[in-house]
Amino acid sequence: MTVSMWPFMATAISELALFAAVGFLIIAVDDLIVDVIFAFHRLKQLVKGRLAPDRHKPVAAQDDVLAVFIPAWQEAAVITKMLNHAARAWDASHHQIFVGCYPNDTETIAAVKSIASNVVHIVVNPHPGPTTKGDCLNQVWQAMCAQEKEDGRVFSAVVLHDAEDMAHPEELHLYRRLLKNHAAVQIPVLPIIDRKNHWVSGHYADEFAEAHARDMVVRQAIGASLPFAGVGCAIRRDAMARLAETRGGLPFDAASLTEDYEMGLRLGDMGFQTAFVRQREEWGYIPIGVHAHFPNSVETAIRQKTRWTLGIALLGWQRLGWRGGLAEFWMRCRDRRAVMSALLIAIATFSLVFALALIGIAHLLDVALPPLSSTLGTLFLINLGFVLWRAAVRFVTVNRHYGRRQAFLSLPRMAVASFIAVAASFRAVKLYLAYLNGQPLAWDKTEHVFPAHGG
Repeated sequence: MTVSMWPFMATAISELALFAAVGFLIIAVDDLIVDVIFAFHRLKQLVKGRLAPDRHKPVAAQDDVLAVFIPAWQEAAVITKMLNHAARAWDASHHQIFVGCYPNDTETIAAVKSIASNVVHIVVNPHPGPTTKGDCLNQVWQAMCAQEKEDGRVFSAVVLHDAEDMAHPEELHLYRRLLKNHAAVQIPVLPIIDRKNHWVSGHYADEFAEAHARDMVVRQAIGASLPFAGVGCAIRRDAMARLAETRGGLPFDAASLTEDYEMGLRLGDMGFQTAFVRQREEWGYIPIGVHAHFPNSVETAIRQKTRWTLGIALLGWQRLGWRGGLAEFWMRCRDRRAVMSALLIAIATFSLVFALALIGIAHLLDVALPPLSSTLGTLFLINLGFVLWRAAVRFVTVNRHYGRRQAFLSLPRMAVASFIAVAASFRAVKLYLAYLNGQPLAWDKTEHVFPAHGG
């Protein structure tokens, strides 16, 4: 590279940095608007002297029985622990559990059979695994419908859980009460932080603490559809039947990688009233929610985040479109910005590394570089202020759920989360292009661990 090209290189890097800075500013303002809406909503609740979901306690009918769906592909290591814990936590007269397995997963089948009872039922998928999670859940749905015909009794709702979830003792009672006035209820997901590797597992806790303490509350406040998390959610039987009617008798979309997310939005499109509920435990401050381990290695986290990004940010465009009003459009834009955010992070990182390299080489060779533009400098300072604000919000939300130590650790974990998001986004784009070329989608699951204190 000749010295004469250095100004050109510096200008090119400056333009890339400017593009990233403008993109970050748009995202930061977007997040700030959510913060402001949340603050006003919270203030409104405090002025009223109550938290609406916490005090909204209609009476549950005593004959309500819930069907709990658990899809299980290669879950022999955790499924018996999960079922045993659920048996201790839940009243057997109020639920039936249906576990979906695969014929080529004999270990999981054997594990479920070892604990099968008049409450726990095994459903073997006619298709070898892995298919998609939606396909597995559809087989469970058909088995539940067959049992309804046999028993002459209809379940009041369907509850979704995963094989690694730790059931909350008050969870089913909460559903049975609130489903009287709502078609579906989602409760918070509370990831368990692995103390031996908090950098990866902890970033899930950080993100869910903010998403399920702020974002979902705002979505509900502005009237946008509420996406389901796939666990800790209950859908009333009539709403499930309506979904099934639109899909040829099967409520779950077997072609989707994020059938849970899509189900919540589809119910909203159909006019059903859904609710995100943060209700405190009777004995403490922590909300009634789903506790579970998430991936604790970079590789497995990238694989999981790839599925989320592919299903929501990429496939969501063509599968769900942009139906709804302004609030719905805004929230769907936020859901689908992951790839753009990752691209901005990659561009900003590239620009910073090459800018530092150019500055260092120019200093050694005593070559003058063009000065930094005032616009870029101003944007840098503004974005820095937004980063500090975002860190403060993250600190407060994590401290609320996990304590001060994890709140401080959540700040450097923001860098870990960014790296995983970038890697997952680029992998998702690669898989999306393969999908467009005819490669089928499959259940790319990760290994699960059941909480040691919950088994």
